[in-house]
Amino acid sequence: MTVRIPIRRLWPEPSTQPLDDDALTALYDRAGEPRLRVNFVTSLDGAVTVDGYSAGLSGEPDKRVFGLLRMVCDALVVAAGTLRHEGYRAVRLDERRRAWRRAHGLTEYPTLVVVSHSLDLDPAQAAFADAPTRPIVLTHADADPPPGLTDVADLLRCGTERVDLAVGLAELHRRGLTQLLCEGGPHLFGALTAADLVDELCLTVSPLLAGPGPGRITAGDTVPPRQLPLRHVLAAEDGVLMLRHARP
Repeated sequence: MTVRIPIRRLWPEPSTQPLDDDALTALYDRAGEPRLRVNFVTSLDGAVTVDGYSAGLSGEPDKRVFGLLRMVCDALVVAAGTLRHEGYRAVRLDERRRAWRRAHGLTEYPTLVVVSHSLDLDPAQAAFADAPTRPIVLTHADADPPPGLTDVADLLRCGTERVDLAVGLAELHRRGLTQLLCEGGPHLFGALTAADLVDELCLTVSPLLAGPGPGRITAGDTVPPRQLPLRHVLAAEDGVLMLRHARP
């Protein structure tokens, strides 16, 4: 059985007692308007991975919030490269979280949305083949799908020669998928930032120094800086900080 590490709020209004799942859910709840939330974990010195994978940065408190963010979203957005490299499985939730979704008028599982320029995807990967809800692949008009991909996923073509993320997100909203959670990777985060589509960033800071080598949580072309006000700071007893920044 996993031992739960207490999480407390540091700011605003510091909490003296650990936050339970209901309190955490309230802090990360659904918005009243369409919203793209990005979730990342980083080391103190800005690394996005340890030994090539994000799992080396993530502990029990981060995984708990990670699960809650998946619970409250309509769709989970991820880049194809991250899907392949991190070995994504089908997006499934336990019964308690499915019950929460049913009680809030949501489908039992969020929809997986994969952003892919090349459509270099394996239809047999569990993220597609075992998905409880049919995934969506955002791509562009000139991309050719591999055999079998359209049997397990819907292709949503947005733009020519490259994926137009603004058009893709608008189409997801039209389909009722308004609360979007992006789990990366860095190039997708950078592209979403460049298109000014990021409404919120949930950032877990792991208390370790990864050293030189790993990349940052964002990558791509240089874009003008954008303000994203701080909404809360949580701290776990293992030294992990969890920050939430969001547009007004």
